[in-house]
Amino acid sequence: MVTKRGIAVMPGIVVRRAFVLDVGGYDIQRRMVSDEEVPREIERLNKAIAEARRELEELQNRLSKRLAEAQIGAILSTHLAILNDEQLTRQFIERIKDPRHASAEYAVFSVLRLVVKEFQSISDEYLAQRVTDIYDIEKRLLRILLEDKRQDLRHLTDEVVVVSRDLTPSQTASLDTTKVKGFATDAGGRTSHTAIVARALGIPAVVGLESVTADVAGGDTVIIDGNQGLVIISPDDATLRIYTQKEKETLATEVRTRQEFKDMPAVTKDGVEVKIMANIDFPEEVGQCLALGAVGIGLYRTEFLFLGARSAPTEREHFDSYLRAVQELGNRHIIIRTLDLGADKAVVGDGDVREFNPFLGCRSIRFCFRHLDVFKTQLRAILRVSAFGRVRIMFPLISCLDELRRAKAFVHEVMDDLEREDIPFRKDIKIGIMIEVPSAAVTADILAKEADFFSIGTNDLVQYTLAVDRDNESVADLYRPADPSILRLIRNTVAAAEAAGIPVGMCGEMAGDAIYTMLLLGLGVKEFSVSPPSIIPELKKIIRSLTCSAARAVAEKALTLTDPEETAQFLRAKIKEIVPELS
Repeated sequence: MVTKRGIAVMPGIVVRRAFVLDVGGYDIQRRMVSDEEVPREIERLNKAIAEARRELEELQNRLSKRLAEAQIGAILSTHLAILNDEQLTRQFIERIKDPRHASAEYAVFSVLRLVVKEFQSISDEYLAQRVTDIYDIEKRLLRILLEDKRQDLRHLTDEVVVVSRDLTPSQTASLDTTKVKGFATDAGGRTSHTAIVARALGIPAVVGLESVTADVAGGDTVIIDGNQGLVIISPDDATLRIYTQKEKETLATEVRTRQEFKDMPAVTKDGVEVKIMANIDFPEEVGQCLALGAVGIGLYRTEFLFLGARSAPTEREHFDSYLRAVQELGNRHIIIRTLDLGADKAVVGDGDVREFNPFLGCRSIRFCFRHLDVFKTQLRAILRVSAFGRVRIMFPLISCLDELRRAKAFVHEVMDDLEREDIPFRKDIKIGIMIEVPSAAVTADILAKEADFFSIGTNDLVQYTLAVDRDNESVADLYRPADPSILRLIRNTVAAAEAAGIPVGMCGEMAGDAIYTMLLLGLGVKEFSVSPPSIIPELKKIIRSLTCSAARAVAEKALTLTDPEETAQFLRAKIKEIVPELS
C-alpha cells in the first residue's frame, strides 16, 4: 500500500480501478518539404485548424446539455479564440513558406513551443498554468495532422479513476462522468483549469502529487480521498473496507443532505441567521447556485471577461454579462469584484515590463490605478447595472486606507460622468473591500470607517501571511488556514467590522470547508460565500445543528492552540460531535 498526499481540488471519496492515461507528447522531427509541397502543407494546416475548431465546438455543445457551461465553456472558448487567431495562423504559414519549408506538423510544434517559452519566461503561477492550454491545442492539431485516432477516454467501458501526469483542459472537460469517477495527477494546482473543471463536474480530484504515475499501474485499486488530498494505491484489506464504506456513506449523505437542506434557511438553533452565498465566474452559474440554496452571490469574479480576449472588454460586454446575473438573481444581492489580475495576465499591459515577483507587484487594484481607462469602463458597467438589482462593488487587494480612498474617489468621478449623461444608476451603492493581505487585516479598524462592508479572502490572506504559494506542491503542506496567525487576523477583522457596524463575510476557500464552519461562526462571521455551490446544503445542515454559544466556545478554544494540525483535528472532532455523518 502506498499513500501519497497532494492538493485536494474537489472533495469526495472514490474507490475504483486505475486507468493510467498516456499523455506523452508526439515526437515531432524537424522535417522540411520541397517548394512543390508548400501549397499542400498549407492546405493540410488549414484543414487541421478547421477540424480542431469543429471538435471544440462539438465538445461545447455536448457539455452544454450536461451542465451550465460556466468555466468549462470559457476554457474551450479560449482554445477556439487561439485557433481563430489570424496572427498565429500567419506564423504557422510563414514557417512553412520559410526558405527551409517546414512541414505543417513542425510549423505547429515550433511556433507553439515559442509561445510556451514566452509564457514560461514570466515568473507567474497563473501563466504557468495557462501553458497547459497551449499544449492542449498543440496536441489536438498534431493528432489531426498525424491522423492519430487514439481516443482512450472516449472508449471506457468500466468505472475508473484516471491517473495521469496531467490532464489538458479539453480532456478534463470531455470526461464521461458515468465512467470516470475521480482523477489524480502529478501536476496541477488549485487554480489550474483541470481543478476548475473538476469542481464544475463534481469529480473527486487530487492534483500536485508529483509522481503518482510512477507508483500506479493500470488496473491497480486506487482510493482518491478528495477531502484530505490523499491517494492510496493498492490499499490493504482493512483500508479498502474502510474507504469502500466511506464512499457509500458519503454518497448517501450528500444526496440526503441536498434534498433536505438546500431550500432551508441557514439559522442556528438559537435563532441566528447566517447568509450562505456563492462565488461565480460567469452569469450562467447563477441558476445552479440558487437551485442549491444560495441566497445571493457573494463574489462575482470578473477576470474571465479579460482572459482569452484579444482586447479589453467593452463597456457593453461588461454590462451584458453583469445584467444576465442580476436578472437571474431577482431581488437577491450580488457583489461584483473589480478586476483582480496583474499586468502580465490581462490583455492590456505595460509593454515589455516583466515583474520578478508579480504576486507583490502591479496586480488587482494597483493595476487598475495604472490603467484607469480599463477601470473606468468596468465601473461604468457595474454602476449602470446597479439600476436593475441589488449590486455592490468590491475592490481586491486593498492594503491601506489611501488605496481605498483613491478607489472610492474614482467611483464618484464615474458617477458624476453618468449623471451628466443622464444614465441611471444606484447612487447609494455599497462599496466594500476584500481583506486578503495582512496589512488590511491589521488595520481593519481604520479601513472599516470608510468601507461599507468587508469580505475576507482567505486564499491570499493565508499565502501572504505564511509566505506560502499554495499551488507549489513542494511547499503545499505549509499552506495551513488553521495557523494561529490566520485565526487572529480573522478575529481582528471581524471585531473591527462589528465595532464599525458594517457587515463582514468570507469568500475564500475556508468558507466552503465544513471543518471551519463552527470556528468561523464562533469568530463572528455571519456571511459565507462559497464554491463549489454543492457544499451549500452541507453548510446549512451544520449551521442548523449548532448554537452560536457553542460555536464561540469552539473558537475560543481554537485560539488557544498553537499547532495548526492540532487545531484542524480539534475542529474535525467538533464537527463529528455535531453532525457525525458529515465529518
